[in-house]
Amino acid sequence: MMKLPSRRPNSAAAKATPGAPVTLDRRRALRRLADAEFDVLVIGGGVTGAYSALDAVSRGFSVALVERDDFASGTSSKSSKMVHGGLRYIEQGNVNLVRHSLLERHRFRRNAPHLVQRLPFLFPILEQEGVFDARIAKAFEGLLWTYDLAGGWRIGRLHQRLTPTEVLSHAPTLRADHLKGGFMYYDSRADDARLTLTIVRTAAHLGAVVANGAKVERLLKTGGRVRGAVVSADGEEIDVRARVVVNATGVWTDGLDAMADDAHRPQVRPAKGVHIVVPWSKIRNDCTVTVPIPGRARRATCTRWGDVVVLGTTDTDYDGSPDDVHCTREEMEFLLDGANVAFNGGISADDVLGSYGGLRPLVGGKQGATLDLRRDHHITVGRGGMITVTGGKLTTSRHMGELVVDKVAALLDRKARSRTAKLPLLGGAGYDAEATAASGGTAAHLGGRYGTEARFVSALIDEDPSLGEPLVAGQPHLKAEVVYAARCEMARSVDDVLSRRTRLRLFARDVSTEIAPVVGALLGAELRLSAETIAEQVSSYRADVAREKSILLGDKA
Repeated sequence: MMKLPSRRPNSAAAKATPGAPVTLDRRRALRRLADAEFDVLVIGGGVTGAYSALDAVSRGFSVALVERDDFASGTSSKSSKMVHGGLRYIEQGNVNLVRHSLLERHRFRRNAPHLVQRLPFLFPILEQEGVFDARIAKAFEGLLWTYDLAGGWRIGRLHQRLTPTEVLSHAPTLRADHLKGGFMYYDSRADDARLTLTIVRTAAHLGAVVANGAKVERLLKTGGRVRGAVVSADGEEIDVRARVVVNATGVWTDGLDAMADDAHRPQVRPAKGVHIVVPWSKIRNDCTVTVPIPGRARRATCTRWGDVVVLGTTDTDYDGSPDDVHCTREEMEFLLDGANVAFNGGISADDVLGSYGGLRPLVGGKQGATLDLRRDHHITVGRGGMITVTGGKLTTSRHMGELVVDKVAALLDRKARSRTAKLPLLGGAGYDAEATAASGGTAAHLGGRYGTEARFVSALIDEDPSLGEPLVAGQPHLKAEVVYAARCEMARSVDDVLSRRTRLRLFARDVSTEIAPVVGALLGAELRLSAETIAEQVSSYRADVAREKSILLGDKA
């Protein structure tokens, strides 16, 4: 719906458009953690914790957010990268979750248009070895109508039935011998790590104190009530005092809950998702194509992302360490099998450019398949007064944060309504995705990552033209982005930059190890790191990538 021009600037948009870069000074943040008492301490720097912190600070609460490793280093950088309604949840009968997810998708697209983009999804109809065949296509179209009417229409497109020729125009290497047509509907995607980081930065811009590399060692208690946490950072321990503590640690939730209550019983059931990355030239799709996994009652998605395609599937049981999750050779092979059954590309393990495995923190018992567990969030207040939030998904993270802070407000006996439904994230206010894409080149690349804040990255290049050089030939990332990551995004290491700030580890794994020394040198100059520290970071990064690759390739590593 088009709105009439306003005679006054939009106050929320104005506050989300700073005149200078929002810098994140970690040393200063650690000092503030030690010196202040906060209304709220949020533990966990994933997307749920980030939005809890943003919701709280936007209501006027004093807020601290601490993360053990790096922002989004857990599940929030290893998701399917979809901001979606969840068509599968209609099949499970959870229409309310779909309706609400589609509303939240709309809000993400409005508040962060530089990070959340519309994405078409294609379901081929095949006579054999398909996700579904022509016999049930009619019933499937009923699901799509339900999806559109539940809120899918807000994206500006309704689903469409396609002829075989139309299907092949979007996926020309799809095997056509059994193709009967297809369906296309619309959802959204996002770089999950950058989205989480932008939420954190927006919270910091509004006054929250945020710090990564800050591990909770134990909780502070007064009279049986949780009143903060002892955090270790840079070899020192800091007492972070707060009136209310929020546990937003995802798959690590049970460990922190046990610190608060010795009688706590585990409630999180991790579900593993795996993804691999292959060259786009092997598939040549212009959308996300859903394909079957041979011999398995599940689907895989093939999503174009620039010059690569991300193949993935989710929701298998996992009982290993949440700190060491990888895509295995067996998992890679069943993804490749699905792709090779569906497409003519002849993709092999040698074509895989990157991989990752992640865990979704579902809540439920050990019986039944994780695929059948509901995706609703769970928010509880423990006996010690600590608020715990788990479950849910990326798409509903804003609403989860709102509900968490409603609990905070009740415990503090303060009334303050949530403001995040219409609160633009940094870089989002006034950003025109279509106009930026039309400009092409470096402007389009930077705009799609930083929105209106791209001007601050460009300013670094004005100061030092050498920063306008690409990190590596064939990739759009610039050296200026490393400096910006250190100065404004609290990147502390080579891994922070390559794994989450740029995603080169995912999209160009082997190349990323080659440029690790270049990234280390840029970080070292900005953060005043010693040559020994830089060398150690480069070596550690290369060792981690080598191990990831060896797990993926098994005996052939």
